[in-house]
Amino acid sequence: MAKKVEFFFDIVSPASYLAWTQLPKLAAETGAEIDYRPFFLPGLFKTAGSSSPISVPAKGKWMLSDLSRFAARYVVPFRLNAKFPLNSVIMMRGLINFRGKPQLVALGDALYQAMWVDNTDVTDPAELGRIAERAGIAASDFAAAVADPANKQALIDSTSEAAERGAFGAPTFFIDGEMHWGQDRLEFVRAAALR
Repeated sequence: MAKKVEFFFDIVSPASYLAWTQLPKLAAETGAEIDYRPFFLPGLFKTAGSSSPISVPAKGKWMLSDLSRFAARYVVPFRLNAKFPLNSVIMMRGLINFRGKPQLVALGDALYQAMWVDNTDVTDPAELGRIAERAGIAASDFAAAVADPANKQALIDSTSEAAERGAFGAPTFFIDGEMHWGQDRLEFVRAAALR
């Protein structure tokens, strides 16, 4: 029986971007189902008493070099967004509207491309509308999803659930009740999916 990998992610997380690029291959190799779980990373930091590595200058400098090394290993483009760090709540409210729907992956692809490859200003609502349209979603539908109180609550609930289950950063994976944190733990996720 195929296993389910829950993938808690936020577009603002460069490590989540790198993991995102590898998940289709992991799913193909293991037969696992990927359950994409949008959540709000800054909210998790607050709840879990954690913080972004970028907030520690020496760690932030190292982290950016390390992310570039992993991008080269995965053979994927990676460029630090000029607006980073930024508030991702608008993107994540829009994205969570499509959880469990086919549009989620296309929208996630478009948002990650804009954020970590094209250096797009993803804080601009008009730009987010154009990104949504590239994913096949009308800008007006994306804007409505962002404003929908149900999606605001769904994002809060997803973030709270991640914290309650022990998450403290992104990406966080759960498989068979076991948590793995960080895109550099994908080998552990792969092994768990094959057990």
